[in-house]
Amino acid sequence: MKVRRSDRLIDMTRYLLERPHRLVSLTFFSERYGSAKSSISEDLTILKRTLKFRGTGLLETVPGAAGGARFIPYIPEKEATEFVDGVIESLSEADRFLPGGYVYMSDLLGRPNVLRQVGRLIATQYLADQVDTVLTVATKGIPIAQSISDYLNVPFVIARHDSQITEGSTVSVNYVSGSSSRIEKMALSKRSLAPDSRVLIVDDFMKGGGTVGGMQSLVKEFDAKVAGVAVFAEGSFAGERRVPDYTSLLKIHATNDHVEVTPGNFAEQIYTPERLAQFVD
Repeated sequence: MKVRRSDRLIDMTRYLLERPHRLVSLTFFSERYGSAKSSISEDLTILKRTLKFRGTGLLETVPGAAGGARFIPYIPEKEATEFVDGVIESLSEADRFLPGGYVYMSDLLGRPNVLRQVGRLIATQYLADQVDTVLTVATKGIPIAQSISDYLNVPFVIARHDSQITEGSTVSVNYVSGSSSRIEKMALSKRSLAPDSRVLIVDDFMKGGGTVGGMQSLVKEFDAKVAGVAVFAEGSFAGERRVPDYTSLLKIHATNDHVEVTPGNFAEQIYTPERLAQFVD
């Protein structure tokens, strides 16, 4: 049965938004709606213009017999900055201070709207980079990693400090905690990462970088490659971090019951309209 254009546009938008970074053929849409490919192409042109104008994402069209359309979500620079500024305001409360220079963030990282924006923002940093898997450790970084993997449309895996029988055979490494200099252990199922895969490492909070360094060691044990490192917040650290290159959304300096929160280095890497124009016309 042939579907009206208005109905097609709504359903096509939903279908593409739910499958980011996946190429959907014109043939599929043509058969789904009982419409000619020329009509589907016109619909995709409308979606492409609207999604880009509204800052929702990019619709990449691939010509040819095997071509189709691929939705690539991103967040505009202005919206990203406004979101981070809002998080900074929420975290800049004196009662959030925790001993050891930490800040209470669990309530924010439990809000779906915050997690969606965090995932969207970090995924934007890797628009032009291949990411096959998102890796995090069994802490509050799990929902962040899940949100990022959703926008990148790739699996996410969890390294654990104690291996579980449900994980099957595991690979483990010992690493030095950057903030306390204690020896810790981290394990990951052998089935988690494929050789030569590109892995994005994610964590909720980083001080000395010991935990992230442990995950980097795990990636090497699998003969995989680190595509990047992203953290929700980085804390002040007097020594030298074990991880020199990373993306952070926030910088947190907490001393003497005082919390100071500033933007992280994400603004140096966010895709501006000029960079987006170079990525997809």
